[in-house]
Amino acid sequence: MEISRKEEGGIAYVTIKGRLDADNASQAEKTVNSVLEGNADRILFDLGALDYLSSAGLRVLLGAAKEMKRRDGKIVLCSLTEFVKEIFEVSGFEALIPIADSVDSGVKFLS
Repeated sequence: MEISRKEEGGIAYVTIKGRLDADNASQAEKTVNSVLEGNADRILFDLGALDYLSSAGLRVLLGAAKEMKRRDGKIVLCSLTEFVKEIFEVSGFEALIPIADSVDSGVKFLS
């Protein structure tokens, strides 16, 4: 898994590539928590290159969504692959976390 972050235009961008599973969920959680420790009230997850998502990875994203809701902030997941999108649909989490087709539409959602 590769995870990177940047801030631009008041939006915290988190990009995750590869596999987000039990082996690396704690690393992803640390990165996400470092974003949340700041004053971020808008987070965009770019998951276009995320090949696999386990329940441990799902918990990381759900934890971020819960924290943003507590802050009255906004969160969006963008560019999900079919496999990852299906996980959100089957788990019912698509009702809890907004999903956008592209980064551009995600940015518009957060604006």
